[in-house]
Amino acid sequence: MGDIGAIEHHYDDLIAIFNQTFSQSHNTRLVRGGDEPLYLPADDQCSYHQVIFAHGFFSSALHEIAHWCIAGEQRCQLVDYGYWYVADGRNAMQQREFEKVEVKPQALEWILSHACAKPFRVSVDNLNGEAVDSMPFRQAVYQQVLHFCERGLPKKAQIFYQKLCLFYQRPGVLSAHEFSPPQY
Repeated sequence: MGDIGAIEHHYDDLIAIFNQTFSQSHNTRLVRGGDEPLYLPADDQCSYHQVIFAHGFFSSALHEIAHWCIAGEQRCQLVDYGYWYVADGRNAMQQREFEKVEVKPQALEWILSHACAKPFRVSVDNLNGEAVDSMPFRQAVYQQVLHFCERGLPKKAQIFYQKLCLFYQRPGVLSAHEFSPPQY
């Protein structure tokens, strides 16, 4: 298995694994983007759905894949899955709303990161916004990880998790014992 920090992580690997797994079955491709991540459903301009991640960052790709894995059929027909989003600089109320919709994607990102032997950190994604206590959010993400471990992953997430485990030569069994609670 090796040390969790010893593996090199290249976004090109994620693109290849994702596209080999889902381009035919779901007409969806993972695409390296620019400043902001985005999900674009197929339209007159592009015949396939695009999960676009920011700047070629490996973690951004995993996060956007997590959103896609959670989104249902109807949401996958909408730009950015039809979700509300306010960029960095949110006030406390906006941050709480952001955190509500980010619990599941960040928990799944953590699990996918684990499959890649890549360290993970919960992100409040609000460096220029009003300061808030992030511990309740980090704890909620951890509890969702435990829930996924106990109840199982969404179908697309389970498929991708297994593909990542195979590629990174990691055990394919999801176990809560592999995850540590956030530190205060």
